[in-house]
Amino acid sequence: MRAAIYYLLMLLLGFACYRFGQNLLRKPRWNENGERTEGLVGPVGLLVTTGIACYLLFAFLRALVRGEVPCVGKACRNQIYTLAANAGDYWANMFTLAWLLLGLSYAVYVTLKIWFRE
Repeated sequence: MRAAIYYLLMLLLGFACYRFGQNLLRKPRWNENGERTEGLVGPVGLLVTTGIACYLLFAFLRALVRGEVPCVGKACRNQIYTLAANAGDYWANMFTLAWLLLGLSYAVYVTLKIWFRE
């Protein structure tokens, strides 16, 4: 039951982030005060977010190829879940990695779309 609530909350959080990004994309380039519409992250934040997203992509692909994923979180530090021995924990951590990667990639997409619109 706890896992179902966890996944439901992750989906709700993803939907909220998606709606926030879409609201930013619907805004005009300049508001009524003459100020520019800002993206989700600034220039330094974009570099940091892109770096973290690249690391998560590497970790995700590495886990797919090797069949083992290190634990994502504080409670299970230094544990490695393998697909053969711990399939449920493996896929739960893969889902978390994919979800984080998707969220950060969407933030980068929205920011770049706002910056380069005409």
